[in-house]
Amino acid sequence: MTDHATEARTSAATDTNTGTDTDKRSATGPDPDPGPGPDTAPLTRAIRSGLDRLRAFDRRRPLAWDAAVTAFWTVAAVLDYTSGGWRTVARDVTAPESLVLLMSLCFSLPLLLRRRHPMAVLLLMAPVSLVNVWTGAVVQAALLQLIPAFQIALRFPLRRLGAAGLVLCAPVAAGAARIPGIWDQQLVSYLWGFVFVALLGIAVRTRRDYTEALVERAHRLEHERDQQARLAAAAERTRIARETHDIIGHNLSVITGLADGGAYAAAKSPERATQALEAIGTTSRQALSELRRLLGVLRDDHPDADRAPQPTLDDLAPLIERVRRAGLPVHLESHGDPGRPTPLTPGRQLTVYRVVQESLTNTLKHASPPADAPLSATVTLTYTPTHVDARITDTGTGTGTGTTTDAQDAPAPVPTLAQGIMGMRERAALYNGTIEAGPLPAHGGWRIHLRLPLEDHTL
Repeated sequence: MTDHATEARTSAATDTNTGTDTDKRSATGPDPDPGPGPDTAPLTRAIRSGLDRLRAFDRRRPLAWDAAVTAFWTVAAVLDYTSGGWRTVARDVTAPESLVLLMSLCFSLPLLLRRRHPMAVLLLMAPVSLVNVWTGAVVQAALLQLIPAFQIALRFPLRRLGAAGLVLCAPVAAGAARIPGIWDQQLVSYLWGFVFVALLGIAVRTRRDYTEALVERAHRLEHERDQQARLAAAAERTRIARETHDIIGHNLSVITGLADGGAYAAAKSPERATQALEAIGTTSRQALSELRRLLGVLRDDHPDADRAPQPTLDDLAPLIERVRRAGLPVHLESHGDPGRPTPLTPGRQLTVYRVVQESLTNTLKHASPPADAPLSATVTLTYTPTHVDARITDTGTGTGTGTTTDAQDAPAPVPTLAQGIMGMRERAALYNGTIEAGPLPAHGGWRIHLRLPLEDHTL
């Protein structure tokens, strides 16, 4: 292979480093290659750094790079003509020098469009290549056809690459039929050059596609990671909101009931009013303590921080006692052994506790006492080998609907009750449980029924 063949292949390799498609490069942004690491050899780092700067310049000014490459090969082709180098390989040195110069320019100037229209450039060079071989001048600038052939291998399917090979080699084959003895010197050289740039283009395209796939996968994984983080944050906010709602809603309802009862008893029984105020203070301190523990877990990263400040079934009795002090008689019934055959997990105990708490809070806030009897509530816990059932019923007439017996004095429906029931359903769904809520058909009132499977059973 001649020196010009080597230079043409070097230009193809240079196009590999500087990018291929100007439009695609501008659309996809910077090169995803992260560059050499700190442990890379100094020479490798210097080469990679130079190539990165070259790619960056090509991305900013693709036309300038194309003009520089075209000017380089044009100067080389003209020097080959002026120095008479073409005569060393020519089959017929009597070819007109003006024709040799014209063919040299026709092989080099179209390279300006080699990346945007490589197939058109190759088709434009094909007649010139035929004249080159037919006249016997055989200028070495004809090997510049390998540069657009490389672009076709880099960007187009194999069928287009085969057509490019035919366009490249057909003029040489036609000239070989007229001039004997150029098969080994011209046609074989063209074939080997085309095979080289085709394999180089396919290899570079494969590496580029693989790198783009890795970058896309990294972006997708990063997006999924961020999405998971947002979902986890949303779930945590929901959990905090649910716990805060249960703590504040219940305790404020108890405090309101105690305050109303204390104000009513202040005139007739100061001792009862004093007891109500003491109960208000106790309930307020308990609410503040629970909130401090809940918020403390969120901001305290100390390894000894209390990470499980949640109530259990053992806290049901104090809860019911606070509700009783607020003025709602509550009767607690329990059937079965909560520790047999499978004890409830802490999460399930918290679910039962919060459902009972929310139900009694709704009774305190929304229920109106019936005309013939005082308002009361019943909590029934039933433990079976597969499930735990919690039934909370009351005798109120306004629970869940926000209506009273007096239509004129009826308040508007209270949306917080529906939100409370929705929160209870979300809690139960965490453990494949169900919540049934609705009025009692027999004698009025409201019913909440929680059915929660044990650890090793599902519905």
